[in-house]
Amino acid sequence: MFGYRVPAPDEAMLISGGRRGLKGAPFRVVTGHGTFVLPVFRKVRFLTLAMSESEVAETCVTKQGIVLTVRAVIAFKVGNDNESIVNAGQRFLSEQEQMSVLTGRIFSGHLRSIIGSMTVEEIVTERQKLATEVLETSKTEMGKIGLIVDSFQIQSIDDGDTGYIEAMSAPHKAAIQRQAKIAEAQATQASVEAQQEAARNQAEYERQTAIVEAEYKAEVDRAQAQSAQAGPLAQAHAQQEVLAAQTELAERAAQLRQQELVAEVVKPAEAEAERIKVVALAEAERMKIQAEAAASHDRVALDQLLIDQLPQIVKEAATGLSQANVNVLNGADGLGEVAAGLVSQGLTILDTVKQNLGKPAEGKPAGASSRTAPTPRPGPDDGPVAIP
Repeated sequence: MFGYRVPAPDEAMLISGGRRGLKGAPFRVVTGHGTFVLPVFRKVRFLTLAMSESEVAETCVTKQGIVLTVRAVIAFKVGNDNESIVNAGQRFLSEQEQMSVLTGRIFSGHLRSIIGSMTVEEIVTERQKLATEVLETSKTEMGKIGLIVDSFQIQSIDDGDTGYIEAMSAPHKAAIQRQAKIAEAQATQASVEAQQEAARNQAEYERQTAIVEAEYKAEVDRAQAQSAQAGPLAQAHAQQEVLAAQTELAERAAQLRQQELVAEVVKPAEAEAERIKVVALAEAERMKIQAEAAASHDRVALDQLLIDQLPQIVKEAATGLSQANVNVLNGADGLGEVAAGLVSQGLTILDTVKQNLGKPAEGKPAGASSRTAPTPRPGPDDGPVAIP
């Protein structure tokens, strides 16, 4: 619309030619909104409120007399209040770029003044303190010209060819280098230890792998060996079972043959021996009974039988024992004991018979049988019998 003017967000609109501004200012200030401006009767100018920058490169002398070149950057702008805008407009409205030049000169002066009261060590180690002091001392002057400082940063401090700062930093450099070497050595040692640990882990892994592979191979070999031996082992087991069966069969055949031999030989022999023993016992018992009967009832017939048999007995005994002098001791068994008894008894009986036959018995009629007391048979408990 004709006559309506609006300032930019970072501008202040200064309207002159009408009523005065605040506190008797020669112009009226409008910010953030538009207004009607009468052409010809009013004049409008714009003052930037944007951030501006100024660089400082100043040669300063410290308290120790060391020459330093200090570089700094100042960030500033026109204040947002009407008073600051009026002060800046009256000074920089026609040449607004002069704000940076003037600001740099103001800060250069304060920078030289403050550095002159400090040592190099303080300047280097307390750089922020230096910046704060410069900012505080320049604030009043900057306010008078309507400017405010947002930031003041020292970029570099250079002592030229004096080497003071480098010499000052030498112990720190040495310490830093020493720490760096220590850290490097520690890092190298840690790296070596890590490599050794990795090598040990790799070796352990390879060892475990080799063990597992060996166990697997051994298991495979055992399985293959068992598989290869399965046939022969089965055949051997079968042959062993056959041999065991044959052995058992042979043992049973031997036992059967032994039982047959016992049945065929031993049992008949035992039965025959038992029969002979029974017959012998019966015969002995019969002879004993006959002897007792003869002794008690019919001794005459027995004497006659003995008389009839004595010559032959004596003859047989004399034939076998001719020219012999034999002693039969207690304990003689079998036929020797019987023969000794018979011979002894026969000789005795024969002698008695000869005597009786030579003379008749007294007090008895002729032709009567004469009985003599039976001569006892030698027994196994009798002493030795002497045979001439």
